[in-house]
Amino acid sequence: MDSESKGELFSCTNLCWLAGVFLGIMTFLVLNGRFGVNGLVSLVLAVVVCAALGWFLARYFCSGSMAVTSGGHARHQHDIDASPADVAAVDRVGQSELAATPPTPKVAKHVSSASLASSDATAKAAPASKPAAKAKPAAKSKPATKAKPAAKPKATAAAKPARASVAADGKPETLKKARAGGADDLKRISGVGPKLEQTLNELGFYHFDQVAAWRKKEVEWVDTRLKFKGRIERDEWIKQAKKLARETK
Repeated sequence: MDSESKGELFSCTNLCWLAGVFLGIMTFLVLNGRFGVNGLVSLVLAVVVCAALGWFLARYFCSGSMAVTSGGHARHQHDIDASPADVAAVDRVGQSELAATPPTPKVAKHVSSASLASSDATAKAAPASKPAAKAKPAAKSKPATKAKPAAKPKATAAAKPARASVAADGKPETLKKARAGGADDLKRISGVGPKLEQTLNELGFYHFDQVAAWRKKEVEWVDTRLKFKGRIERDEWIKQAKKLARETK
């Protein structure tokens, strides 16, 4: 069997119909064996499936190949039918057409002198670009403003005169009488009654700032002259006197 016969046996159409037959057989076996359908009915349905599928597959998958095959067969038959004289005539016609075709002119590799001259003239005609505008001189920077001299520090308050050291016997500074504004109400100090106020006045103490200025040895001196010892520290006379002195200023 030659190759042409094999090609026709396994053509697209034959393969499609073989697929339809196979599917028809499978339909018969499934309906008759699996679902128990009557044998005659299964056979009819199988034939219908086989015919429908074979036609469908051949119609939609083999139409192009059939056209190609028929065209190829026609061309092959035409080549066989042509005589040797016809083939020689075709060859002579082809050679005469090739001889009549004019050769393609070669493109000049070098640019002609005329084109070079024209390009030079074009370049000269182009106006020369204007020189870049001179950059303006940078604005003169203003001199930095002089920093204002720092404000002179205010004259420090006159230093308070140093207090005299405690006397050898511990006696504080006393007054013979109250100042011009009058004596302070020493009874505002907690623990100081009228009698104690009178005693303090007799000792030379009339104002809160005098009591607030007592130092330890001076407290001892005043305490020895009071009837109730230790009352100055116990009632915090000095602390109270400092607060009252600020309030009365």
